[in-house]
Amino acid sequence: MLKNYLKIAIRQLRKQKMYAAIKIGGFALGIAACLLIGLYIKDETSYDNSYPDVDRIFRIVGFYAHDGKVDKGTDWPAPMSKAIQSDMPEVEFCGRMMPNNLMGHAGNDELRRADHVQNTYEQGFVYADQEMLNILKFPMVNGNTETALKEPYTMVISKSKADKYFPGQNPIGQMMILDNDKAHPYRISAVMADIPSNSHLHQYSFLMTLKGQEFWGGEQNNWGDYNYPIYVKVRQGTNIAELEKKLSNDILKNYLLPEALKEGMKDAEKQVAKFSLHLQPVKDINLYSYDIADETLHSDIRFVWLFGAIAAFILVIACINFINLSTAKSANRAKEVGLRKVVGSYRSSLINQFLTESLVYSLISFILGILIAWLLLPYFNTLASKSLAMPFGEWWFVPIILIAALIVGTLAGLYPAFYLSGFRPVQVLKGSISTGSKSPLLRNTLVVFQFTASVILVISTIVIYNQTHFILNRKVGFDKDQVMVLQGTNTLGDKSVKSFKNDLAKIASVKSVSISDYLPVSGTKRNGNTFFKEGRERLDAGVGGQFWQIDDTYLKTLGMKIVEGRNFSYDMADDTAGRTIIINQTLAKKLNLKKPIGARITNGGLFTVIGVVQDFNFESMRGDIEPLALHFGLSPSIMTIKFRGEDVQNTVANVSALWKQYSPDQPIRYTFLDEEFANMYNDVQRTGSIFTSFAVLAIIIACLGLFALSAFMAEQRSKEIGIRKVLGATVSNITALLSIDFVKLVFIAIAIATPIAWYGMNKWLQDFAYKVPLSWWIFVLSGVMAIAIALFTVSFQSIKAALTNPVKSLRSE
Repeated sequence: MLKNYLKIAIRQLRKQKMYAAIKIGGFALGIAACLLIGLYIKDETSYDNSYPDVDRIFRIVGFYAHDGKVDKGTDWPAPMSKAIQSDMPEVEFCGRMMPNNLMGHAGNDELRRADHVQNTYEQGFVYADQEMLNILKFPMVNGNTETALKEPYTMVISKSKADKYFPGQNPIGQMMILDNDKAHPYRISAVMADIPSNSHLHQYSFLMTLKGQEFWGGEQNNWGDYNYPIYVKVRQGTNIAELEKKLSNDILKNYLLPEALKEGMKDAEKQVAKFSLHLQPVKDINLYSYDIADETLHSDIRFVWLFGAIAAFILVIACINFINLSTAKSANRAKEVGLRKVVGSYRSSLINQFLTESLVYSLISFILGILIAWLLLPYFNTLASKSLAMPFGEWWFVPIILIAALIVGTLAGLYPAFYLSGFRPVQVLKGSISTGSKSPLLRNTLVVFQFTASVILVISTIVIYNQTHFILNRKVGFDKDQVMVLQGTNTLGDKSVKSFKNDLAKIASVKSVSISDYLPVSGTKRNGNTFFKEGRERLDAGVGGQFWQIDDTYLKTLGMKIVEGRNFSYDMADDTAGRTIIINQTLAKKLNLKKPIGARITNGGLFTVIGVVQDFNFESMRGDIEPLALHFGLSPSIMTIKFRGEDVQNTVANVSALWKQYSPDQPIRYTFLDEEFANMYNDVQRTGSIFTSFAVLAIIIACLGLFALSAFMAEQRSKEIGIRKVLGATVSNITALLSIDFVKLVFIAIAIATPIAWYGMNKWLQDFAYKVPLSWWIFVLSGVMAIAIALFTVSFQSIKAALTNPVKSLRSE
């Protein structure tokens, strides 16, 4: 019987080639999209599962409730880990990391072997306690996990870096020089396996010990500075909720409150009471840290849900095509069903027949979908910034594909099977069921659903691209064009870097040069300070903000405008002594400085305000401009060079030649400020590209179904069209007749999609402090596009039917 079912299914497939191709093609595209998104979701949900005893590993997150909102962060004072270890018997290990590039060699460095002279730029340096290795248990290729970071100036490097610098050798005991700091070489104590890409720590290749490390005098015993993410591994059976309460009570009461009272904080008890400590499972860091301020790279669970919903929508659209075409073609199968029932077929056997056909279509579609997904995977990896691979070698892949094909084929074929098998033989053979279009409610509903999903994706795509264009072209308060960002200049030393700056300024095509590694783009130095008006330290809550170190040409090089006062100058003794400060308009406003010039403010040191710089965006436009103070000094790991004129290539060549004279053993490394600015919004641009791709895919699948339905409707109404033509109807009359019903459905879809898309995009735009309005033209344009696409799709078949000679359709009458 099964053989007979398969034979009939293949016969039907060959008989209706166009409809079969559309069914299979639409199904395959939907399956390919689902497969790609499924790989993405699997990767995102697999993060940080590889550590031994992973369910007992947590990161400490601080909650600070104020002004109706909750700020979350992961930075803690240096001595807090020891306090937790000694006060909490439930904690087996407590360790710290220091990823902040303000501190020592964390972040990026120029690196070389002690016996070599050539520097190589490397990323992924982080300081860590020995306890971090005890917690995470990174597998070691060489060396001992238990002792690798116990001694000062030791370093654990990854296997790939060991192979790079010591090919075919055991690097244990070898010395490495960081940023030409020959006085403090680091000894390699262990080689760890590369941290897997599905770890929130995967960007780190060099773990430097915190043993004996003090970034300034008394720093390791200072409870007032928050710089260290802290991780804990709890003992088996620990009640996490109880431990969180105990942690909050102990740390706040015994350590943070006394420090706040010592510092003279206003309403210290009240302010400290707003804090609470929470344990975030390490497995949750990747997807559930979108509202936590930290130094790690991670994703967002909201995007996982969004992509999952898009995959479901596309698959449903593909299934709708199958159902629509199966029921629309019911007239072609009606007599077959009637005859089978007359000769004794049971309804169950007919249902099995139609389900078998559906499963054959599904299996072929899955095979084709896997091929399409494999071909599109490189493009999808670029879109999603991933390195996914098709899991052909995994044991679960084939069973899951077969089960999915069975489920999807059954669900898609269930309604057509029951619908077709339900025809009554008497009605069919009398000719009462002449077409499959007399009860079109379900088909119309499904078409509306298809286009509703497509229009939502189109509107979302336009809004995202509009917002991206707005961000990248908005005036941000500084000049980012033709500014070269030269990195790694700290290896020259303070004296040489000043000479290098002076020589750069002599190049004719260079307009201005500045030395500072605090720039208004992501990836450069940041810090956190609290500012007070002089004398108000114990009376006011203080204003949090940034405290940047710049030179006298910084504002000129970046085109920033001083709205009051003056710039820094080497001719002013107070400036060179570090007693003066320039603040932005936001800080002046938050400190309530009516006449800021000459005002004195403190952040631990005392400064006189000599200038106010116009506000500029130095972080993502998702947030408002923060308070900022600029003080005079040298922070030399980055130099910015403003070009004059259009001959960029020649200017770069001149700068490179001069760099080679100053640093022959270190290759020049540079970017441009406008590129760095654009990179801040890579995630927004990727989201736009992903929405565009899936919107196009959804429209293609929907149009395939619409094309087939319009062809079928034209075929079913061929005699009517012939009669109308004989009576004088024009081609345009016939085309309008066949198109109007479909256009009505698209209008309904637009009406449903518009409020849904408005709500979704309004929620998405709330993440941005600076955003475009949801203008009416976006919805009108999306609607016009949907109608135009539908008309184009339907018109092909409508015009073809209208041009057909009526003699062909009426010859049998």
